Amino acid sequence: MRSVWYYTIFMDENTVFRSPQNPNQETQPNPSQNPTMSQTSQVRQPTAGQPLSPSPSSVAPMPPTPPLQEQGGTPLQSSFPLGTIIKVVIGLFVVLFFAFVVFGLILPRLQKNSSGKAEITYWGLWENSSTMQTAIADFKKRYPSITVNYVKQDIKQYREKLTTRIQNNTGPDVFLFHNTWLAVFSNTLLPIPDNIISKKEFNTSFYPVAQKDLTKNGAIYGIPTEIDTLSLYINAQLFQAAGAEVPDNWDDFIRVARSLTVIDENGKIKTAGAALGTFDNINHAPDIISLLLAQNGADIKNLSATGKSAADALTFYTTFSTGDQKVWDSTLDQSMLAFAKGNLAMYFGYSWDYFIIKAISPDLSFQIHSVPHLPGRDMTIASYWAAGVSSKSKYQKEALLFLAFLAKKETQEKLFAEASKTRLFGEPYSRVDLLEKLKDNTVVYPFVLQAKDATSSFFAGDTYDNGFNSQMNKYLGDAVRSINSNSSTSPETAVSTLSQGVSQVLKQYGQ
Repeated sequence: MRSVWYYTIFMDENTVFRSPQNPNQETQPNPSQNPTMSQTSQVRQPTAGQPLSPSPSSVAPMPPTPPLQEQGGTPLQSSFPLGTIIKVVIGLFVVLFFAFVVFGLILPRLQKNSSGKAEITYWGLWENSSTMQTAIADFKKRYPSITVNYVKQDIKQYREKLTTRIQNNTGPDVFLFHNTWLAVFSNTLLPIPDNIISKKEFNTSFYPVAQKDLTKNGAIYGIPTEIDTLSLYINAQLFQAAGAEVPDNWDDFIRVARSLTVIDENGKIKTAGAALGTFDNINHAPDIISLLLAQNGADIKNLSATGKSAADALTFYTTFSTGDQKVWDSTLDQSMLAFAKGNLAMYFGYSWDYFIIKAISPDLSFQIHSVPHLPGRDMTIASYWAAGVSSKSKYQKEALLFLAFLAKKETQEKLFAEASKTRLFGEPYSRVDLLEKLKDNTVVYPFVLQAKDATSSFFAGDTYDNGFNSQMNKYLGDAVRSINSNSSTSPETAVSTLSQGVSQVLKQYGQ
């Protein structure tokens, strides 16, 4: 645990700080209390012609006086031994140190929460305040002294705003962050102690991808508030009209995509079979390419070591928009819009795309399925959000208690139910033990069902981070464009350049 919640000081009420005394310092006697000494210590006045010196019988012997410094001689010697001076100085430093600890560190902490009350702020992105308040009310019943203020943020420029506010000590106590942002906020997020959630509990409650994404050097830094995976949307009407089956492997996917592609009399694509091949007009292009890289065995953190696998994945991807049998090109609408308008048969997307598509075309008939796979490579890409506690929070203990509350099974169920009152469904459950609760939900279940085999990628779209993800995606987009252009850039050369860019960005973020 990187911080301590409370400091308790036990002090005797009669204890006072005293200046350290010099053990070698002699106590000056009081002549009035020792008349004998008063009498014998008087100095006789000399008579004329008599030397100025005390009488041996009337004056006690005195220690020899150290000689004064002569010109060019040794320095004046102190009347206090050097060891005594050192002890006094050390004593003063000890007193000052403890005074600083008590009055500078401990007492402010105790006074800060002397009332026993705490007020924490939670920054979210997806839920309205009315939805969150139902859960916050339950937390308040359990912890009456803790007040939680929920603030819904805009996803655009969220990462930048969060970074700035935390640096200025005006940020939230608890906040959402994307599963790929641990590298960005590792110095800001507070490690979660075992008394909040143990590693065993975390690993049994959440999917393996969350264990990988939210753990660093054995410490847990976030609790996933939802899970989402890249899935295959199909236009049910187009599939039914063509008598096509939903593909579960890439060979069938290619065949179905070509069979469902319609070319008009001018040679332009009227109905696209699938949205792959380009970069700029495909929603989630970074995620889709990550899917192919992962299934083909490429290591995105070390592309140079798996260059052949990465080059083959990029070659496969770009073939969908090149050649005589292309099923997509750069002149078409954005893939989500094309699908919503009924001009695209297969679309790769996440659960939140459902709301946008339905808003554009309420009557569109479509289904959601698992993505196609290579033999023995049943993974997809996960993109989700987690909640963490700021290491700069003034109420770290209380913030961690709220984090533990968000992770609870009952809390996630309640939030899902509340959100479903105002939209088609809530955030897909991040807990493994809630999967079967969604079995009858034909919309949400396919997304969560794939979570057990999901992996993650820093090539992630729609995080609007203007930083880590955006930098990575720029290099990936350049690689795809270079292959699609009429230049002589080979997939291997594109991967080599991409690898160099990835290494630079990882180094920038200490990875």
